[in-house]
Amino acid sequence: MELTVEQRAIAETAKDFAAEHLAPHAIEWDRSKHFPTDVLRKSGELGFGGVYVDARHGGSQLERPDALLLFEALATGCPAVAAYISIHNMVAWMLDTYGTDRQRAEYLPSLCDMSALGAYCLTEPGAGSDAAAISTRARRDGDSWVLDGVKQFISGAGAADIYIVFARTGEPGAKGISAFVVPKQAPGLSFGVNESKMGWNCHPTRQVILDGVRLPDAALLGHEGGGFSIAMHALDGGRLNIGACSIGGARAALTSAQQYIQERVAFGQPLADAQALRFRIAEAHTSLHAAQLLLWDAAMVLEAKRPEATSRCAMAKRLATDTGFEVADMALQLHGGYGYLAETGIEKIVRDLRVHRILEGSNEIMNVIIARDLLGANG
Repeated sequence: MELTVEQRAIAETAKDFAAEHLAPHAIEWDRSKHFPTDVLRKSGELGFGGVYVDARHGGSQLERPDALLLFEALATGCPAVAAYISIHNMVAWMLDTYGTDRQRAEYLPSLCDMSALGAYCLTEPGAGSDAAAISTRARRDGDSWVLDGVKQFISGAGAADIYIVFARTGEPGAKGISAFVVPKQAPGLSFGVNESKMGWNCHPTRQVILDGVRLPDAALLGHEGGGFSIAMHALDGGRLNIGACSIGGARAALTSAQQYIQERVAFGQPLADAQALRFRIAEAHTSLHAAQLLLWDAAMVLEAKRPEATSRCAMAKRLATDTGFEVADMALQLHGGYGYLAETGIEKIVRDLRVHRILEGSNEIMNVIIARDLLGANG
């Protein structure tokens, strides 16, 4: 694919930021479970906090393919930080796309410069892949809404300032779900313990607990009953970005593996002279490039708002996250025992990329979406 001058500048800016501000600290942040909010704010100064947001509200107003370049480049420094920035951008995009003028004016400037951080709150203890089955409720009380329920696996929870919460306001199923903007200071909002995780350790993952959280009617995002559609449209873009993060992390691991096998001598010759290893490098690059092209194709389809966008995004997410993890794991194998050591950073990439095959809709659910588009719904 031929990049424009502007697209090359986006990728180079993000890659330079990743090399200077993310890569040197990624291992320590992972070890200490440090959430680098100061670095996130620096990324906001470059426009990374409002990638899709209209320039009138402080955003960068990029198109979907442009964002793929940005997130892939960021992930070469730290896939986990890049992934959180993607989630934050889902929040900013929802507010810009579905918010009122008042909501945009109140929340978008601080989200775009990342002086305020966002969290996307859909998953619940009893509703993951079956997102339409959420039980968090929002009931009307005069001119207010009162929210009760628990959200699970929420990235940034406790540290974030603005929570987009999906709650049931009506009938069972997707049509009874609405979206709400919940500020961190809302009475009745609290958070669970920071989960101990395999990867993504540089940002917190907690429950978001809503116990009689009272919100004004103006906190409703979009129209009543429109929340599920908002959530799913946000996930289309999120799936592309998480795929790009997988490609970026895998490329970083593969670059390290290439350097290692060129320097490492065994049985009297560099490992890079062994045809079997040369083929593995060639196959890895081919697979990453194929996944990148499908991401790019899906991004253009999504940007054009074509009807097959959700299915195409599911295809791209599944392929990119599976491929990214497999390539990173192969890169660890090529490092031998050194790849298993924390100090190399390769095992961290493998741990970080593993969850990409689960979140934003598991890859099994991606196949459900694709098959439904091709064959119709079951039953």
